[in-house]
Amino acid sequence: MSKNLPPLFRNFYVVTGFCFLMWMIFLDSNDLISRFKMGSKLRTLTEEKEFYQEKIKEVEKDRQELTTNKELLEKFAREKYLMKRPTEDIFIIQEN
Repeated sequence: MSKNLPPLFRNFYVVTGFCFLMWMIFLDSNDLISRFKMGSKLRTLTEEKEFYQEKIKEVEKDRQELTTNKELLEKFAREKYLMKRPTEDIFIIQEN
């Protein structure tokens, strides 16, 4: 039976290496397909982390400004939460 096989497949090391390669690509719990998926997910999560860290810096900067400047605090309250003084009327203009 082994005489029908090409000489490459009769070599023990080639067959063992091929089996090991197939095991690592498809069957192992840390196979290459899973590693590529986890790598892309890691890159995505790293980008999200950087985005949220920038947002945190912006919010901390805004918070610092709001706690130190009364005029800016009033402007923020009026624009963001539509607060007003008792004697004022507010008109909201929305663009389509």
